[in-house]
Amino acid sequence: MAEAGSGGALGDLAAAAHERHIVVVGGGIAGIVTALECARVGLRVTLLEASDRLGGAVREIDVAGFTLEAAVEGWSTRGGSVRALAVDLGLESALTPAADTTTWIAGLPSGAAPLPSTTIAGIPQNPWDESVRRIIGWSGAWRAFLDRVRPPLTIGKERSLGRLVRTRMGDVVLDRLVAPVSVGLYGTHPDDVDVEAVAPGLSTALTRTGSLSGAVAELIVDRTSGPALETVEGGMLRLVDAAASRLEELGADVRLGAEVSSLERLDDGRWRVEAASDPDRSEPVDPADHVVLATPEAEARRLLAHVAPDLPAPAGAGEPVEVVTLVVRALALDGRPRGSAVYPVAGTARAVALIHSTARWPSLESRVGPGIHILRVVFGAAGAPAATAGLGDAEAARLARDEASALLGAPVGEVVGAARERFEAPRPASALGRADATDTLRSAIAAAGGLSAVGGWLAGSGLAQIVPDAVRTADAVRHDVLWGPSEG
Repeated sequence: MAEAGSGGALGDLAAAAHERHIVVVGGGIAGIVTALECARVGLRVTLLEASDRLGGAVREIDVAGFTLEAAVEGWSTRGGSVRALAVDLGLESALTPAADTTTWIAGLPSGAAPLPSTTIAGIPQNPWDESVRRIIGWSGAWRAFLDRVRPPLTIGKERSLGRLVRTRMGDVVLDRLVAPVSVGLYGTHPDDVDVEAVAPGLSTALTRTGSLSGAVAELIVDRTSGPALETVEGGMLRLVDAAASRLEELGADVRLGAEVSSLERLDDGRWRVEAASDPDRSEPVDPADHVVLATPEAEARRLLAHVAPDLPAPAGAGEPVEVVTLVVRALALDGRPRGSAVYPVAGTARAVALIHSTARWPSLESRVGPGIHILRVVFGAAGAPAATAGLGDAEAARLARDEASALLGAPVGEVVGAARERFEAPRPASALGRADATDTLRSAIAAAGGLSAVGGWLAGSGLAQIVPDAVRTADAVRHDVLWGPSEG
């Protein structure tokens, strides 16, 4: 574009952007970020949320008089996308790193032990290191050492994390180190986890160094330092509220209580979005040049059923996850006896993870006061139904208390309050075949023309997955409505 004409061209582009209408269905984090990214370049945006609030899974619950996060306490700093969003929304001074990210492994024959720092996805750099040998024993260390004398794999030969570790280092390393981390973090056994998703570059480094432990050592050298987890002081809803204010400043039309009933392709190529509106706001939604579905998978598939008939069938529903939040009075936990997370060896506990929230987040610890602790006990993982599934709330709280005491190695004391939340966890982004399946889904949705989808069911769970995916999708939407679909 010539310099002399750039001012006029930019003015024309701005005018064209304002004439394009984007409808985002769903006001969770994925929908909010998509709407923000589209509105910031001048596109006319309507955000439709069926409930009476924005935020989706980012919401609060009241337990024993304390206002706590229902599910999302913070985010992984990996990639920096969530921090960039928070800073852009004016929250930089409120960002707080986790005080403790130490992970312990429970259910070991020799007793619980901290996960060695020189591991990646639980794979050890040196099996003879005392912190590793304490977990896997002498026989496990000898078996893992054989990794050093076995021939390297070729790049891409083994994609399954579990099979890779089992072949190179043996069952003990897999069962006592890698599997507890994989199930605790991703809700999935390592046999079903893609190596490159959880440890990018590991396969290449294995081929280059000749051993799995050597590959881990190489990746650890390049591992960035700094906090691994971050949150917003005062609660994660501050992020949602700041985003809502920014959307208002940008002129976006945000409608709550607007449940979308159907999508219909118009003769001019645009989309009619039928939405039930608040009685005081009965005007229809203007036709959309592009619709972004930011709903859970089941709702997205319902809306797509007639407009994207070639959508691949679901890969299969995962097991629902239940999280029991306990507020306890226990001086024995003041010293953070087992860091901020405990993952058990399979078969040694009914819970799959425990998060000691007041050990992890200093702002939460100061808010609840001395001697009070917030514990989150997680039940359910892929292939393992939640042990609380058939229990009443009181029984589930008692089971969570007993599991917390066992995993922490100390009585949790008096339970002063409990809350139980149930989630339909999306298939993790690290699952084998997930990336290819997601690409196929996105292509089938895009084939309808003027449609996209975002959210955990496509990006994977966690804000560090959802936010950058929404940013990328919004960038593609902007390109689509202003310049036409990208080639390929």
